Amino acid sequence: MDLNKILCRVIKIVVHTGDYIHRISSQKKYISYKGVVNLVTKFDNVAQTMIVKYLLKNFSEYGILSEENVNHNTIKPIKWLLDPLDGTTNFAHNLPIWAISLALEANDAVMLGVVYDPTRKELFSAIKGKGAFLNGTRIRVSKTRNLGQSLLVTGFPYDIRESKVNNLNHFAHFCVRAQAVRRLGSAALDLCYTACGRFDGYWELKLSPWDQAAGSLILNEAGGKITDFKGHPFNIYGKEVLGTNGFIHNQMMKVLNMM
Repeated sequence: MDLNKILCRVIKIVVHTGDYIHRISSQKKYISYKGVVNLVTKFDNVAQTMIVKYLLKNFSEYGILSEENVNHNTIKPIKWLLDPLDGTTNFAHNLPIWAISLALEANDAVMLGVVYDPTRKELFSAIKGKGAFLNGTRIRVSKTRNLGQSLLVTGFPYDIRESKVNNLNHFAHFCVRAQAVRRLGSAALDLCYTACGRFDGYWELKLSPWDQAAGSLILNEAGGKITDFKGHPFNIYGKEVLGTNGFIHNQMMKVLNMM
């Protein structure tokens, strides 16, 4: 498996799809709901169709797991994890913070990741063991060492209205301990922005594997640290993610484990 060649090939379809969706995004956005606050637009499905069609044609031996109900041969040891439009709520409201995220998982390890933001023409990419890049330039995490001087980012789960495990307690705790906390609405970009030093730390609950697979690899390859809230090894199928520049990791874990 030549990961360099695979990366070059999938970058083309991800960028092509992202730019196409961006060009037609002024069209009326017909919205349907998968839950009380979890929505989907026709553009999610268009992007998914374009990328899945390409993957099936060019990588037929791999499985595909995608957000909008694509579950193709996922028992295979090698599979794609796709979020065709991460940040759909932003997109639906014409807020230009959304991205396409694609990762390749092989034998339970993420080997390759691509996150593309068409609104800013920013392409984040990584191959396991080869570093992380933004538009071809290598990126590194920040060097901030104190939580009180850190800019953090987070998100909230779709069941925020129904579940008490909704991140509001953690958000409140960090708001009075960090320099500031932001909520962008795209987990993939949150991880990538932490990878390139725009944020110093990121945490979230109840994500799906397609939300965080590519971004987690990019953050790791940029020199960051990523675990669950207790410091256990990160699992893209888990329900907790803490990603930092490494320097403030233990400080953030202490806050996350406050009673």
